[in-house]
Parts: sequence; structure tokens; C-alpha cells
Amino acid sequence: MNKSRSKKKSDEKPTLAAKPVAELDEAEAAAELKRLAAEIAHHDALYYRQDEPEISDAEYDALRTRNDAIEARFPHLVRDDSPSLRIGAAPVEAFGKVTHRVPMLSLSNVFDEEELRDFLDRIRRFLGLPPSEKLAFTAEPKIDGLSITLRYERGVLVQGATRGDGYEGENVTPNVRTIADIPKSVKTKGFPDPFELRGEIYMSRKAFQRLNEEQVKRGDRVFANPRNAAAGSLRQLDSSITAQRPLRFFAYGWGEIADLPVETQWDAYQVLRAWGFPLNPLIKLTHSVEEMLATYRNIESGRSGLDYDIDGIVYKLDRLDLQRRLGFVSRSPRFAVAHKFPAEKAITKLRDIDIQVGRTGALTPVAKLEPVTVGGVVVQNAGLHNEDYIRGIGGDGQPIRNGVDIRVGDTLIVQRAGDVIPQILDVVLEKRPKNAKPYVFPTKCPVCGSHATREVNPNTGKEDAVRRCTGGLICPAQRVERLKHFVSRDSFDIEGLGEKRIKELYEDSIIQSLPDIFTLAKRDKVAKIAEREGWGELSARNLFDAIEARRTVKLDRFINALGIPHVGEITARLLARTYGTAEDFVKAMRTAKSRQSEAFAELNNIEGIGPTVAEAIVDFFAEPHNVKVVDALLKEVRPQPLEAIDHASPISGKTVVFTGSLERMTRSEAKAKAERLGAKVAGSVSQKTDYVVAGPGAGSKLKNAKELGVKVLTEDEWLKLIGS
Repeated sequence: MNKSRSKKKSDEKPTLAAKPVAELDEAEAAAELKRLAAEIAHHDALYYRQDEPEISDAEYDALRTRNDAIEARFPHLVRDDSPSLRIGAAPVEAFGKVTHRVPMLSLSNVFDEEELRDFLDRIRRFLGLPPSEKLAFTAEPKIDGLSITLRYERGVLVQGATRGDGYEGENVTPNVRTIADIPKSVKTKGFPDPFELRGEIYMSRKAFQRLNEEQVKRGDRVFANPRNAAAGSLRQLDSSITAQRPLRFFAYGWGEIADLPVETQWDAYQVLRAWGFPLNPLIKLTHSVEEMLATYRNIESGRSGLDYDIDGIVYKLDRLDLQRRLGFVSRSPRFAVAHKFPAEKAITKLRDIDIQVGRTGALTPVAKLEPVTVGGVVVQNAGLHNEDYIRGIGGDGQPIRNGVDIRVGDTLIVQRAGDVIPQILDVVLEKRPKNAKPYVFPTKCPVCGSHATREVNPNTGKEDAVRRCTGGLICPAQRVERLKHFVSRDSFDIEGLGEKRIKELYEDSIIQSLPDIFTLAKRDKVAKIAEREGWGELSARNLFDAIEARRTVKLDRFINALGIPHVGEITARLLARTYGTAEDFVKAMRTAKSRQSEAFAELNNIEGIGPTVAEAIVDFFAEPHNVKVVDALLKEVRPQPLEAIDHASPISGKTVVFTGSLERMTRSEAKAKAERLGAKVAGSVSQKTDYVVAGPGAGSKLKNAKELGVKVLTEDEWLKLIGS
């Protein structure tokens, strides 16, 4: 299709979201990371928790790819709520929660041969291996289903749990027992006790079609795709419903295990198969990048002939000893990667543009599309990111549309790669209505009427890409969004107090601030919840019980719920482990408002807390209104300290600093090992440092340790201490 496009004006600056990573300055990079963290967190919650994603896999992958690229160029700007440190979303309360003994991590992605080769090079650098060292990788289809972990004790299936947020999942044991592919017991001699099998639950395409035909006959909701059908079927509170659904299972790995008497991933697969667990028949063992790519192309070419959905190929380093050395980053293993397939495209029209206001005041435009089927899925919404994106100054990390703006009534080329909403690739200009006018982005908040402005960075003089409402706490949208965040799954997770209920109670002035949630029962004679339309005695009592149950939460959830800028789940967990109790955390943050204080230095010294995050936390506690809210909350709730990662570890809860050259492992490997054992790795030495591990060439950190009387260990002493 030939399309004419208008020229971009030479004096028109590109939007920040479209600016190449290599051209970003530090302030722009920080702004981009902030935007990406919020947007990706939103989509994670929709995908992992509600099984109702609203963007395509391609669009989601583009967001993560840009985030990772910026972090690689500006590692000191990595945020506490960085998507690269986060997995999935919190579990749903109704199923009961299961804490994963070994976290269920997701995979990082590559999209072409160059990125795959970069992945292999990173492995060699981390392990210190020369290019001549041969490495083998297993290659297997990436099933588009729902990840599950199955726990066997004495050979009997005792528990099944979803991934959840990677640390806690949903207990779906009765439901997984209805799946014929999953053995309920294993009688093989030598079967490990305990053993946690991990794999993917999916639904075949034929079964999906039959299920939807039955749903139509019954007048029930039709599923968008096999992945959503599988997820919805597994997450039934009534297991008899799950038993009627044709779910299947492929194993792909393991979590906690007593002993696995093999040395390679390939051999482990043969053992799993011998134990009776179904594995994908297309799994191959490859010995070079050329073989990996050949396997990718072969499986992709036969993809349409499969009776189940796949969206890429997963490569895993074959040697298990090297896998253990590589370990994990916060979100994914270093020894495995997913090579994703290209996206699908379609054409539709833009009906309207809706403006939504978030808890930080950001005005976010959303495209309302003429419903279009892309790869068998009907989509009708798409994110438009910001006003510059609409003006055609750029896209989300990609220089798309060649400067063409987007107008209501336009015909758009959209793209999807998974099961959800597309990203906008281009505008078909020859089909633009003659009366179509450029979209005028509002300069006033559509909710409260306050001015909406684009802040100017004082260091660079450049405008922020996002326009924000200046109404602050007087803006109902911001106040209600903060309340929604507080009760959300990743924060206090109050069952029965979802977005709809919060908005309703806020609009009727029953809940106006965070502490109001916990005083609701005391004030019920005034509020009369049970008498409200759509409630009743039972629902009111259930709500009060749910609120009462959440008066005790883990400290990381409490910190995350406060809505401190730059502080998400991962940073909240890091702060909770560092300070131990809510009282110590709040006291330290109040003291840290003096930038010359020891408290501020300690906060800034936490590995993973950079200057930007530290400043944001201190600024939050410097605001009297915020302190008042925190104090009122602590009179109502009892945040509990986190448990250490490994109670048996001699370094659990200890603060460790590495300095100098290490000879038995790389610095990255040493840091990863320490964190897995529950230690806190700091960037500099202070009076609160427990150990300094010093190798050849150690300088000022070693000197500081000796001056402060901190215990100094050689690399051999360190390895002996941790039992390696």
C-alpha cells in the first residue's frame, strides 16, 4: 500500500518517548524510566492477575526493551520500581496464597540474531569464559499459557500454585488435580522428596474453539484466546468447572528439589519424561548459535500447524553447574532467554481519544478503536502515551509514523503479537477524512479543571513528555487513584475493596484518606454500608472482616502502599529488609531529611537505592501531610518485618561490601550469591557494614574498613563462610 506522508519540520523536537536511547541525556533518561515503570506495572497487573491484558505482546516487549536499554546506558538511574526487577503481579486473595520457596521468575527477551549473540556474550563475560569454550543450549517452544508450580512430597502431588508476583502465588491445588496430563503421584524409585515441578498449563486451539461454541450456546462470556481460556478455567473457585475444561500441561523445569542426579538440562528433561511428566516433543539440544537460530526458524515455520499457541523459543544453558553460577537477576535467570516471534498487523479506525488522570496527575490519552480482529482477537483500545505521540513527534521507543499526527477518524495500521491490544504503527493518510482536524490536547484537567502543565527540567530546560494536573490532592482523580493503589493487590490487598468500591465510597465522602479505610467500621453508624445500594449485611460484614484481616501486613507492602515516587514492590522489599521494622524505617526517613545526616548516607548507600530514589523518599517524609498520614496509619495497622531469604545462611541480614579483584568468581557472581543467601550488598563501607570482602587491588574501601574496625575477609575466607 502506497501512503503519502507529511514531512517533519526541521525545527520540531522529537518526543522524549521516540528519542533514541543513545541520544538521551541523564535527565531525559530518568524521566523515561519513570514513565516506563508506571506503564509496565499497569500492564503487568492486567496480564498476570486479571487475565485481561490491554496491549499486545509486541507493544509490551517494546516497553521493556526500551527500559532495559536505558538502564544499560545509565545503570545508576535504575529505579527501585524498575520493571527489570519485577515479576508478574500479586495473587488473588480468594484462592489462598502460597509462598514460593524458590521464586518463579519470568524470562528476558531477545528479538533478533544480534540480541541473541549479545545474550551469549553476556554469559561468557559473567563466567569469565573464552570465546573458544563450547556451550550447549536446549531450545523449546515458549507455550502461551499459564505458569504453574506443582509440589510433590513422598511422590504425591500435595500442592499446585500459580506464578502470582513471582514470590507468592494462588493455591489452585484442587483445580490442577483435575488435569489429566499432571500425574497425581510418582512411584519411581529415587524420586526426590520434596520436588517442585514447574510448567505451563494451556488449552489446545481445537478445544478452545469447542469451548467458545459451548459458551455461546449457554449465553456465557466468550474467551478472547486460548491463553485467557486456560487461565480462566484454572482460576475457578469451583474445581468441578475446571474439571470440565480441556486443559493440558507441559513441564519445563523445577523449583525446590531434594536432589536431581544429572549434570545437564537435557538430561534433566529425559529424567522428567521417565518420571511420567509430559514435555514438549519439539525440544532440541543445540551446540552453536547457528543451530539455535535454525531451530527457531524451523519451529516458527511450522507454528501455524501446531494445535497450541506459542510466541517464541526458550533457550537454556545446558550445564546445570554453570546455571547455578550464573544465578538470577531480580526478575529473570541469567542462563535463559526467550527469542520472540514477530508481531501481527491489522487496519482499523480511530473513533475517539479519551483522557485518563492517574494518581500522579499524569494525563494519559487512550485510543478508542473501531473493533478489529487481529490474529483471532478483537481489540478496541490502545495507549497513546502522551500528546507528542499524538502529534506524530514519535512513538513508544520507536521512530514510527514519520511525523504524521493522529486524528479522530483516521485509518490506522495496528500491530499485535499476543492476545491483546495493538500498538499504532502508522496512519493511512489517503484515507484521512477531509474534515479531520489535529487533536488538541487539553490544558486543563478533565476531572477537576485545574491547569495541566508540562514541567520543565531546570537542568536541561526541556519539557517533560507528560502533561500533569496541578490540582494535587484537591483533584478527585488523583486522590481516588492513590486510594486504589493503597488497596491494590501489590499493596494492602484488601479483598472486596476494589477500584469500583473505592471510587463509590470516595465520591460519597465515606473514605477520603488512607486511614479512613481502617476507621470505617467505627464510623459505620454514619456510613451505613449495609444499607447502600448493591451491598447488604453479608457484603458489609465481609468488607469489615477483610479490612480487619489486613491490619497486619508485611512491611514491604506497607511501604509500597504509601505511594512514594520511585518506590515500587522491589524497592519496598529492599527498604523493608534494610530497616527491619516500620518504626525504624519511619524514624530513619525523618532523620534523613538532613542531607548531611548519617541516616541519609545510609539510605543512599543501600545497593539498589540511587540518589534519585533517596531524594524522592526523603522529600516524601519531609511533607507534613504525608507524615501525618503515616502516623495515623501506624495507629491502625501493624506492619510485620520480612523474613530473611535464607535463615540457615551465616550472612542472612548482614551487610557486605566487595572491593578489589576476585579470582574465584566474577564480582557480579559474588554479589548475586550474597543476595541469594539473604545478605545486603552495599556500595561503600560504614559503621553498619558487617563484612568487607577484599581481593587484590583493594583500595579506599579496605582502608575505611580497617579504620572502622569492620571485619575484613579474603575471597577464600568468604567462600568458607558461606559454605561454597
